[in-house]
Amino acid sequence: MDQGDRLRHASSFGIAAVAYGEHRPDYSRTAVAWALESAPGPRVLDLGAGTGKLTATLVAMGADTTAVEPDPAMLTELRRALPDVRSRLGSAEAIPLPDASVDAVLAGNAMHWFDMDVAGPEIARVLVPGGILCGLWNVMDEQVDWVAGLAQVSGSEAIGPRDTPAGWRVETAAAHLPRTAAAARFGSPEQMEFPHGQRRTADSLVATLATRAAMLVMPDQERMARLSQIRAFLSSRPETAQGDFTLPMLTCVLRVRRL
Repeated sequence: MDQGDRLRHASSFGIAAVAYGEHRPDYSRTAVAWALESAPGPRVLDLGAGTGKLTATLVAMGADTTAVEPDPAMLTELRRALPDVRSRLGSAEAIPLPDASVDAVLAGNAMHWFDMDVAGPEIARVLVPGGILCGLWNVMDEQVDWVAGLAQVSGSEAIGPRDTPAGWRVETAAAHLPRTAAAARFGSPEQMEFPHGQRRTADSLVATLATRAAMLVMPDQERMARLSQIRAFLSSRPETAQGDFTLPMLTCVLRVRRL
């Protein structure tokens, strides 16, 4: 998408901050451990932290965590859920932290919203030499038959090109690292995928998909029609029609070291 559309989508989450905090999944601890395994120290910045989904995992794993989030409504939910975590209003393009102040920068389902030509030098600035930059994405596992069907009926508004493993592998390698001279500050990227899942009901999965950016910016009538189609599909499938179920997912990680 062009710059204007990217900004419109990236700034859409505040209107759904409460629902985002309630329905979005956490992150695989195994994936987070891999992201941090070669970090030179415990100081971690959760950049574009949203309502604190990744922040909570980092804190539970003992990381010395600071959260930075540009949307005031999302930051309010993070502070409500995690009142003891250091949190700041700020963006990837203007990080409110000193030079060389963190050992790792992690971004959960957020790096695709960054202007990496600007954010790349900022991230390099706050990282110590040898520090780690990681993007993490929770994606639906379309190798499972009913999930593939959900992707088809939902369309790109609910399950975009980054939201399945195949799309993630292609897009992250090309799109989410600095493309200017800032790229010289980082080494070669690594990609890994880790099994994950989220307990959902049909209603809560519909509510989860309703917090996707493309859904949030969609005209009301079109959004309601698309969510109704998704609800009808889930009602038609034996895996999802009754009670709760596990949504098969992967936590995918892109890792690169600051030189």
